[in-house]
Amino acid sequence: MANETPTFDNSEITTRRRESAAGVAYGLACYLWWGFVAFYFKAIAHVPPLEVLALRVVGAVILLALLLRLYGRWGVAISALRHRITVITLIGTTLLIACNWLTFIWSIVENQLLQASLGYFINPLVNVVLGFLFLGERLRRWQIISVGIAACSVGYLTFGLGELPGLALILAFSFGFYGLLRKIVRVDSIVGLTVETTFLLPFAIAYLVYAFSTDRLVFGMQSRTTDVLLSLAGVVTAVPLMWFINAAKRLRLATLGFLQYIAPSLQFMLAVLVFGEEFLSVHMISFAGIWTALAVYSIDSAVHARKVA
Repeated sequence: MANETPTFDNSEITTRRRESAAGVAYGLACYLWWGFVAFYFKAIAHVPPLEVLALRVVGAVILLALLLRLYGRWGVAISALRHRITVITLIGTTLLIACNWLTFIWSIVENQLLQASLGYFINPLVNVVLGFLFLGERLRRWQIISVGIAACSVGYLTFGLGELPGLALILAFSFGFYGLLRKIVRVDSIVGLTVETTFLLPFAIAYLVYAFSTDRLVFGMQSRTTDVLLSLAGVVTAVPLMWFINAAKRLRLATLGFLQYIAPSLQFMLAVLVFGEEFLSVHMISFAGIWTALAVYSIDSAVHARKVA
């Protein structure tokens, strides 16, 4: 029997490379957007955070509904609501993502972007712990070390400032548990986000009606610039999520994991260099600890991915 030499389809290799390049482009786009979005929320810092959240929900529902219509996914969304466990889980994710959004908006209004960036730096390590506690995922030795370093860094920051960095922990754990529940529920990203924002829609409308009736509504009552910016709240919410979904479909998790540090890194630099938030020696030491923990975690993940590839 003649020896057969394996052949490679150049067109398939080219397609894969193009898909990978597109995935990196989508990933860079979404994380750069999330990093620089602080400028948007700074521009509307005079608007109450609850009103911003309400308009964000209304705008996202409209945009996502149009996308579901475009891709013919309304049937999938409706069928998801027929399963009791799915509905209960999505109610949980709705509360978590609303908490995360509102906390992030509040952090910018109150000049706490530095602490917000800390929360998103901690988030990957929170995911490791949640996977161990709830999904039975085993922790490798260097993962345990990285989590320990992060915990010590947060503890040092708490001791140095004399208070727990509650805002950072709320952001890290709300997004961590959100990711955990979304991993469990069998609903794709676009459908799930549409259902979540639709659950929030009645509360958003109720708040806007209340704010209007008590002369507290800013939208439509001040400047045209403010109205235009607030009208973009849904786009600011949904567009980077669409990019993230496209990136996740095309990239390995290890690659996506490295890209995710872009957003909090930009938030950190903006907080210190642009918005002039106070950066003390205790911040420097604790952030250095967090970055060390992330470096250990990332290197371990890369080595492990190479071994199993």
